[in-house]
Amino acid sequence: MEKKILVFRGGWDGHDPVQTSDRVVAQLKALGIESDIFDNQECLLQEGLVDKYAAIIPVWTMGKLEAEPGKALLEAVRGGVGIGGWHGGMCDAFRDNTEYQFMCGGQWVAHPGNAIDYMVNFKSDDPIVKGVANFDMHSEQYYMHVDPGNEVLATTTFDGHVCPWIDGTVMPVIWKRHYGKGRVFYCSLGHNEADFIRRPQIAEIIARGVAWAAYSEG
Repeated sequence: MEKKILVFRGGWDGHDPVQTSDRVVAQLKALGIESDIFDNQECLLQEGLVDKYAAIIPVWTMGKLEAEPGKALLEAVRGGVGIGGWHGGMCDAFRDNTEYQFMCGGQWVAHPGNAIDYMVNFKSDDPIVKGVANFDMHSEQYYMHVDPGNEVLATTTFDGHVCPWIDGTVMPVIWKRHYGKGRVFYCSLGHNEADFIRRPQIAEIIARGVAWAAYSEG
């Protein structure tokens, strides 16, 4: 039987962790992939974690990654379990844990102007984003500190209307990478459930990315 996906969710409620993760889980199910959902971090300590799950989805904006669950998570990914996620649920989680950020390949630092109009531009024909056309967003445009080793699949360009010194900055939006033997996927889109409703492409891309993290051999 194919290994499942583990979803653990919590943290700040403003990113709709329950509603957004339910949508991603439904999209994964449409791909034939089953998930187990937990509203705690202790699920990372369960016996046989790496035997049960092919990938882990953190949906936990801010908050603190407790010591033993954190150790289990990092060891699992280094050992070959995939990890994938979106927006603040993955890359504005656990701000005090730099090893977690090293694994993710990026960390949110600002969204100048808060909810604004911007474009998402796809730069790759990778299967995760293949067939998805550029689209506009009205949401938070994430400014991130990112690892230059990421394989970037989509970007956005800042116009500097609030912070003129970043005018023209091209920022990764979607990327994939490795951490040890594990595959890592991230998408900065998906601020709340309204974003997923307005742009169904977001859940589709995330599900493809998680599937790559979970089951790809590359």
